[in-house]
Amino acid sequence: MSKRKMFLRMITASLLRRRSRMLIALLSIAVGAAILSGLVTIYYDVPRQMSAQFRNYGANMLLLPAGESSMTRESAENALQSLPADALIGATPYRYMRMDMVSRQLSFTTAGTDFEQVMKTSPYFHIEGSLPENDREVLLGKAVADQLGMRVGRSMELTWQAGAQTTADHAGGAEGNPEQDRQPGATLTGSAEGWQNALIYVTVTLDDEAKIKTIAVDASLQTEEFGGRTATDETFLAQFIGKSLPLTLNEAGDESGIENNSTAGSESSSESASASGIDALSGATVSSGAVVRAINEARAVQAGSAPVESKRTFTVTGILDTGGEEEDYIFMSLKDLEDMTGEPGRLDVMELSVQAASTEDLQKIADDINAGATAVTARLVKRVTRSETTVLGKLQSLVYLVTVVVLLLTMISVSTTMMAVVTERRREIGLRKALGASDNSIRTEFLGEGLFLGLLGGLLGGLLGFVFAQVISVNVFGSPITLQPLLLPATIAVSMIIAAVSCLLPIRSAVAVDPALVLKGE
Repeated sequence: MSKRKMFLRMITASLLRRRSRMLIALLSIAVGAAILSGLVTIYYDVPRQMSAQFRNYGANMLLLPAGESSMTRESAENALQSLPADALIGATPYRYMRMDMVSRQLSFTTAGTDFEQVMKTSPYFHIEGSLPENDREVLLGKAVADQLGMRVGRSMELTWQAGAQTTADHAGGAEGNPEQDRQPGATLTGSAEGWQNALIYVTVTLDDEAKIKTIAVDASLQTEEFGGRTATDETFLAQFIGKSLPLTLNEAGDESGIENNSTAGSESSSESASASGIDALSGATVSSGAVVRAINEARAVQAGSAPVESKRTFTVTGILDTGGEEEDYIFMSLKDLEDMTGEPGRLDVMELSVQAASTEDLQKIADDINAGATAVTARLVKRVTRSETTVLGKLQSLVYLVTVVVLLLTMISVSTTMMAVVTERRREIGLRKALGASDNSIRTEFLGEGLFLGLLGGLLGGLLGFVFAQVISVNVFGSPITLQPLLLPATIAVSMIIAAVSCLLPIRSAVAVDPALVLKGE
């Protein structure tokens, strides 16, 4: 019989003679290996799983216009070419405009978008009804629907007028320079929010000296007794003729119709002397100020631009309930919005949902887009990416802590078991040493037993660990986990190392046995 076969026979015989103790050590190693294997599997698969879960909270990247230039759909789609293959989950374009419901004397922020992409970047949207699928269909935010008393299936008429500002314009990002538009003979159009946030539209023409020659005010969305008078009061409108831009407002009262007699007299008399001062209508100060702001922010009407006014009747297909600012919006297809405004291809923002293993990888994708695009800039949605990074960091720290604790407990359990085995075999070890067995042979035998236990426990624990990780993934994340091919051999190797380290103290105790004392029975 060869030495190797003899060695294996000695080890297996020793393990079988002490089945109960060795079974405890084997189970300790198997449990430790199972937890180790499961946690490591989760650790490597968690970023993918968590990234998929965080996509339910909305887009994690935005494409915005670079500098003062406008963003087109073509430039945004070109920027998407920088994304890695399979990284893009969804890309939703948005264009924001103010549109009016004249029958209710109200105006709303209206978002043109691509409904096929909306649920990819905003899966948290809760919709009563359905998304629009055809032309002339809209999705109403819950706040808008409650204000109008609208229900799914009803119709509403929306009006767009040239000069209405987009959301980006209200935020200070208006395109162009008003000074460049105030050329002699130009026709300017503008809008501003008046009483109760309803828009007032103004159109003025300039004479040869770039002073106001004619003025037309559309205050149909204002209350007739207050703000509506800014469109019909001849004395108020006559003040604008011959004035240079920009204008200033001399306040004379408040919107409720109550005069501010204590201050209006002195201020009006002094400011009316200004070449650009306009006296507010008594009882319509807010609306008067809106007319002045609309003129100051007005832009020149270019040849061949969109019609001054456009009306469409839409069918409500769904009510959007998010608990956020989206409830204040009306959503329609980009095609419908472009048909109404006559300005195709323009975008205010594009929301992206991008799959990435970490925030660093996501930032690198944004940097690659910024490096290759000039008309758009990519920015991360900090509230999503920061939350994702925080959760991942805490979860990975927890995995580290649990893994270390489990390995320590496994080592203690195996070491204690092997120490008990050494105590039981003290007489055997002493007899063998008395017959000439070397310390190395004693070390080799006990180390072989430990490695054999590590091999069996690692194999069993590695398989159970994958099942453990699969159950956690399905129950917590709702999707199966990805098998790591190298994880099983790595688990076996770590288990054998843990078993070997656990045997060091028992082996030292076994080698220290004095055969003379043992044979005397001491």
